Parts: sequence; structure tokens; C-alpha cells
Amino acid sequence: MTAYRELHYTNIAREQREILMALLNEFGPEGFEEGDDELKVFFTNEQYDEASLAGIHSSLRVTPVVTEIAPVNWNQSWESNFAPVVVDDFVAVRAGFHEPISKVEHEIVITPKMSFGTGHHATTYMMLQQMREIDFKDRSVFDFGTGTGVLAILAHRLGADTIRAIDNDTWSIDNTRENMEANDATSIILERADDAGAGFQYDIILANINRNVLLDNMHRLSAQLNPGGTLLLSGLLEEDETVITESAARNGLRAPQRFQRGNWICIRFSAA
Repeated sequence: MTAYRELHYTNIAREQREILMALLNEFGPEGFEEGDDELKVFFTNEQYDEASLAGIHSSLRVTPVVTEIAPVNWNQSWESNFAPVVVDDFVAVRAGFHEPISKVEHEIVITPKMSFGTGHHATTYMMLQQMREIDFKDRSVFDFGTGTGVLAILAHRLGADTIRAIDNDTWSIDNTRENMEANDATSIILERADDAGAGFQYDIILANINRNVLLDNMHRLSAQLNPGGTLLLSGLLEEDETVITESAARNGLRAPQRFQRGNWICIRFSAA
């Protein structure tokens, strides 16, 4: 099981927060949580580089409170704070203890533990929102970095023929499997893997991770995308757009469509 470090920054202005997130994103954090004047950043213990981060903190004159989070079930804390996420009239993500939400096309019930991707974060929200614009019927789908499995489960609901979902974190794999069962989506192929791999072909690839992982795997993702296929990416800050689009272009991807929510962006590419 993976243990995490939470870096909690308080009394931090929006402009400084944006700069900080851009710098910290270089180290591949697992996730961000933003408040009006605060920021929480989550790293696995393996990702956490205290010396390098100290240089960033010194340059920006910020000092976070660092807490080590043991790999335990977060259900009790989560249940006390988690509110349903409703993306337009398209999809709702809720917990089992919430009342059903009837005014949406799709409803997903999850129990996240030590995984990210509940729909609350802007990146997951945009991925869910933009999936509405993609035809999943009878398509093959790859969910790279599945987290809680929400995107793979929605692809299943939208009629995808085959879905493969991977994550490099064992806890996420266990959590996704539980969420798959709760949503009658057990036909999803779920595997633990450290990168996007090779040898498969897909019509649609979903990847909501971070800039560094996406750049490291762009050649793998593009090689596995069928002609005319769609690559939907997020986990990206506005400042990441140029380097991501340049990498995609070098790998034969074209016609990007860009979406933004706060400081975060989602980009849709097509294969030639």
C-alpha cells in the first residue's frame, strides 16, 4: 500500500497559488485541492523530494504543514465531507449513503479510499463533461491512470465495447474494482501497470494524470490510438498547454480542442 504526504499551504493568494502549482506539478503530485486562500498537495512518499521542494518554498516564501498520511481507509473522513458531484444534466457521482439523483442521464456510485478522481477536482469534472461529446458506442477504450475508475465506469455506461483501465497504485486498483462491482461494470479489464505499455489499439484513450507522466507516455498513447481515434487529456495546468500540444503534434496527433475550468485545462486530440 502507498503512503502519502500532504502539503498544506494557508494564507496564500491566488496568483502565488498558481505559480506554486505550476512548479510543484513538475514533481508529479497525485493531486491538488484548492480553497479560497489555501492549497493542499498530495505526493506519494516515493515522489516526495524534500530538498527540491524546499528550494521552491524558499523562493516563494511559503511554508507548508507536511503531514504523512498512512495507507488506511479514508471512508469515515470522506463520508463526513463528500458531497455529490453533478456535471450538468449528464452525470452524477455520489456515495452509497446519498439519495439517488434523478435529473441526470447517468449516475455513478463510488467509495473512494486512498485514490483520486471523485469528480470534485476540475480535471476530473472536465473529463466527465467532455466524454458527453464523444461517441463511445461499440468503441475500444483505454483509461490510463484510472484512480477511482469513474471514467472507465462512465465509458461502460456510454456503451463502449471493450475497456482497459490501469493504474500504478495497488490501492487504486482495489478501489476501482470495488467501484466497478458497485456499478455493474465488471467487464472492464483492470490491471496494475507503471506506464501506458504497448501492443494494444484503442478508439478512445482517457488520461487524467499530470504533465510529466503524459509527456513520458505520449509516444505510447499515440501509437496505440486507432486512425481517427480520440485522446482526451487532463491533469494539466494552463501553463502546460504548449509543451503538451507540441509533444502531441510530434507524435502525429492533431486538431486539439481545449477546455478550461479555473486554472486547469482539458485537451482533446485526434489521430490522423
